[in-house]
Amino acid sequence: MKIKSILILLICASVASSGCSKKKDDSAGPSNPTIPTGPPVETKPANTNYKPAFSGQTRIGSVQTSAAFKATVLTSALDSPWGITALPDGRLLVTEKAGIMRIVTEAGVVSDAITGIPDVNAAKQGGLLGITIDPEFATNRMVYWTFSEAYTGGNITSVAKGRLSDDEKSVESAEVIYQSNTPNSSDLHYGSRVVFDNTGNLFVSIGERSVLETRPLAQSVSSSLGKVVRITTSGDPAPGNPVFTGSGALPELYSSGHRNPQGLAIHPETGELWESEHGPQGGDEINRIRPGINYGWPVITYGEEYTGAVIGDAIQQKEGMEQPVYYWDPVISPSGMTFYRGNNMPEWKNNLFVSSLSGKHIARLIIQNNSVVGEERLLESEGERFRDITQGKNGALYAITDGGKLYVIDKQ
Repeated sequence: MKIKSILILLICASVASSGCSKKKDDSAGPSNPTIPTGPPVETKPANTNYKPAFSGQTRIGSVQTSAAFKATVLTSALDSPWGITALPDGRLLVTEKAGIMRIVTEAGVVSDAITGIPDVNAAKQGGLLGITIDPEFATNRMVYWTFSEAYTGGNITSVAKGRLSDDEKSVESAEVIYQSNTPNSSDLHYGSRVVFDNTGNLFVSIGERSVLETRPLAQSVSSSLGKVVRITTSGDPAPGNPVFTGSGALPELYSSGHRNPQGLAIHPETGELWESEHGPQGGDEINRIRPGINYGWPVITYGEEYTGAVIGDAIQQKEGMEQPVYYWDPVISPSGMTFYRGNNMPEWKNNLFVSSLSGKHIARLIIQNNSVVGEERLLESEGERFRDITQGKNGALYAITDGGKLYVIDKQ
């Protein structure tokens, strides 16, 4: 214990004064064996000279999958796919940005458009976005999705649900169950993913809409912009949500201070929510989302404006604001992500796989005790903007690209 205390003091002395207290806790379990790593996968210079709050927060050592695996394109016939989720029989349900859902078989056969979807505003970064199915889908056939919606006063991020018909040609009784409460004419930074927690309620990520007018609302408890919200399947605030203090605090809020959160995933062992979000120029983040926590945007960030100007007071740490578990500078533009729960590739167990848009790869992150301890870039040679990734019922990973491809990634 004495040696451990000395090591902790040395680490804290080497980082900014508040950084050590901001680092994740190690409540996930006992220590794991050390992962042998090589040089970081990122070799390009960072946009800023900002220092990480703790060792391993960025540019962790590289790892390489030892087992043979292959990536196969199942189809190239999708049109700007955005979200993907697996059906109980192994087929994939996919959203396309323009407002269309399709089913793709494991052999790559793409269905006709599924009808009954409410209209979306597909301009720029909007459209039909994240998707998930009910844990009881096999009996109730319920589907949940997020989308950008034209609304009085501007555009909003919305959540809808409906029943996939028995013939799978339509979504029946589709209804909007939740709408973000701060409309704006911006057609950027909607977020948005949707996943079930382990209690049957929904997590939804909502962007802060990018423009300087709305950016500060990520810190406002009376706005749902720049937040993760937790709602019931009827769209009401979920029981057990944290209580945010401040005038007009919304009861559906779960966490605050997010920029453009395009990835959500539940950790297979802890049941905790993890999130990816786009930074500005630099400062893409992976966060472990805990109830009531403020993740800092736009007060703290490891990025800068696209012009090179500083953001706010150009600070990266502040008391009461959570540090990202991991960040990238330069950016990779992280989008949809998933934890690997399968058995086909044992060394990938519980690893986090993150779709990368501008980075044009899939980032594999090894996580131990809530820290990233190794990073690998997969499918980098494909040159594709990877938008979302999920695990199929057969234990393989399935990834979609902005260019319309669906990949299956599995053991050789």
